[in-house]
Formats: sequence, C-alpha cells, structure tokens
Amino acid sequence: MKLLLASGNTKKLGELSLLLAPLGVEVATPADVGGIPDVVEDKDTFAGNAAKKAVSAARATDLWCLADDSGLEVDALDGAPGVRSARFAGEPSNDATNNAKLLRELDGLDAERRGARFVCALALANPSAEVVAEIRGEAHGRILASARGDAGFGYDPLFLFDEDGAPGSGSTFAELSAEQKSAVSHRGRALAELARRLPALLEA
Repeated sequence: MKLLLASGNTKKLGELSLLLAPLGVEVATPADVGGIPDVVEDKDTFAGNAAKKAVSAARATDLWCLADDSGLEVDALDGAPGVRSARFAGEPSNDATNNAKLLRELDGLDAERRGARFVCALALANPSAEVVAEIRGEAHGRILASARGDAGFGYDPLFLFDEDGAPGSGSTFAELSAEQKSAVSHRGRALAELARRLPALLEA
C-alpha cells in the first residue's frame, strides 16, 4: 500500500513516518507527488480539519491519503488553543511565541489548575476521496511554568506527560526520545489504532 501523508509540516511528517514504518506501508510525502493543494483549516474540530485535508489530497492524487490535525487543549483555557494551536500567537506560526503566550495565559495558576491534553485526529481517505476511517488519540498531562527538554516541537517542552503507570510519565514530551514519545503520544496512540484497523480497511 502506498500512503500519502497529507502534511507540509516536516517535523510532523517525521513523526508519522517513524510510526508507520513498521506497518509495511510505503509512505509518500507531498514532495514525492509534486505537491498537494493548500487547504484552509477552517473547521472547528480537529476531526473536521483532518477529513478536509485527507479528501483534498486524495482528490488531487488518486492515492490513499492520511491527514491529521492535532493540538493542545488546556482545561483552564476552556480547551484553547485547540484547533488554533499552531497559530495561537498569530501568523506566521511560531513555536516560541505560542509557548510564551501560553505561559502568560496560565501565569499564577497552580499545578492542579494546569491540566491539559494533546489531541490527534486522523482521517484516512481512499483514492475515491471517501473518508473511510476517523481516529482520535489523546495524551494527558499538565502545563509547566517553564520549559524542560530540547527534543520535540511545538508545546512539547511545556507539556508534562502525567499518566500513572505509563512509560515516560513525569517527563515532558521534549525530554523523551522520538521512539519514547511515539509510544505514548496522542499521535502514536491514534496511529496504533489505525494500524489495528488498517488490514480490514484495505480489504473492504
């Protein structure tokens, strides 16, 4: 199976490619197929944006296409930044300014009020541009008052993964290796479910 990852985010592509490698799937990027149309991510849910991107890419390429939309939801901010995670501090998207804004928004809150979760919505579209699978993955923790770790991207240095008994709990996503993060991240969990369902989807 050749699967196009409908994303222009190079760091996200790297994570997805790493997670899909064990599935025996031939992974293609937009650059491999001469590019895909830009999509305005104007839906109010992660799932809506993921489906829109997957359908657009499938229509343009006649390939199986996997798209994701992901971000951070913070309890004290009523779920913000949510679907605007990449653009929380405005355009253009910038990790440092997004993180700085998040810290300002949560300034003065104690640890118990800084609960948060990373969310990943995956949408798989077939070559007929029909969405055949929608999957959601989550990872739970809280937002620290200062950054820790040098790996990852986005909000990873501020997100303390905190799930009892889970490998890596007590570390930020930026303190985990790519393999460690993939095992417990929102994106890793969504892709694990996709892997479980993929054989049946391909036979349908």
